[in-house]
Amino acid sequence: MSLPRYNELITFKSIPDIDNEIFELQKNLFNLRLKRLTKQNVKAHLFSHLKRRIAQLKFKRSVQLKGN
Repeated sequence: MSLPRYNELITFKSIPDIDNEIFELQKNLFNLRLKRLTKQNVKAHLFSHLKRRIAQLKFKRSVQLKGN
């Protein structure tokens, strides 16, 4: 599984869509952390993938806010 690319975010056009996606990804990240704390099997690379995607979405959101 390769790292998520910024140019894959073309489908997100509006700020509410981006906010909803950020919320869902943060929820997934929380669930992964909870699984890690309860000693369940977790693939470590998923943490970096989710964090990277969240950062990309936050950047895209800030760019759209500056553009308006």
